[in-house]
Amino acid sequence: MLKAFTCIDDLLTEAPFDGDASGLVWIDLHNPSPAEDQAIERTLGITIPSQADMAEIELSSRLYHEDGAEFLTLTALANLDGDDVIKMPVTFILKGNTLVTVRWCDPRPFAAYRARAAKQKDSPARTGEHVMLGLLEALIDRMADALERVGTDVDHISREIFRNKARNVSKKTRDLQAVIEKIGTKAELLNLIQESLVSMGRLTAYHTAMDDAQRRSSASKENRYLLKVIQRDALSLGEHARGLNGRASFLLDATLGLINLEQNQIIKIFSVAAVVFLPPTLVASIYGMNFDIMPELHWDFGYPFAIGLMILFAVLPYLFFKRKGWL
Repeated sequence: MLKAFTCIDDLLTEAPFDGDASGLVWIDLHNPSPAEDQAIERTLGITIPSQADMAEIELSSRLYHEDGAEFLTLTALANLDGDDVIKMPVTFILKGNTLVTVRWCDPRPFAAYRARAAKQKDSPARTGEHVMLGLLEALIDRMADALERVGTDVDHISREIFRNKARNVSKKTRDLQAVIEKIGTKAELLNLIQESLVSMGRLTAYHTAMDDAQRRSSASKENRYLLKVIQRDALSLGEHARGLNGRASFLLDATLGLINLEQNQIIKIFSVAAVVFLPPTLVASIYGMNFDIMPELHWDFGYPFAIGLMILFAVLPYLFFKRKGWL
């Protein structure tokens, strides 16, 4: 799908694409067809990277200059509100005053930025660089909101772990197993957000360096300030994500430790029970032997005596363990 936009009265306005990019500030290629790629290539004299090229992890394959255009690729996240987060590369191509975005997913910030720039003049879209910075800012805001939700969820998980009031051991263990799944989901999301923030930090650093080297005289102070803000936000959010990831790792270790303690408690109960019933079993085994000469067999109090011995030898280990604090 190809959509083109121009700037009228500092407002982003959709315009038809007729093979001429003059006056257009943004051309958005969402799941583009080969014909749409070829049309943009003929119009701007550039080569649109394929989906496989965009997925390359080498820095030289993601950030480069070619055919008089600047190619910038970052890792974007879609469906941040759901359980199935999608990670896909998004490429920004700056050629003159025109921005071309190539994407195979639909992150919500793209639609949010289009709606805001079409109604508000506080974020003008006069050039492609303005549009790119606005999109980056929207992506940053979206990830900040996601980190806030993850932080709240981590707080809830922490309370669930350390304030678990379940008395039934099997139920408590099942609860902790469910907690492990929650922690794993949050940790995976945090790793994806960190990866996206790192790619954004590299993109802004590269674009700033190119600005300094090639376009210092034409770059506006507003864009430079916004670039610094985006870089600073990406850095601070990355540190916050690492902190949350550390908390998630601690909660995972704590959960596994609690599960081990519950299992050890069960094994300890079985061990104590075995030790408690071992002496009575020995007494019963002795008096269960069928020898002719066993004085107690013909004693009137032999049976009560054997029962008393078994009870005594069961109580003594129990009292001993209790005194030692092992129970």
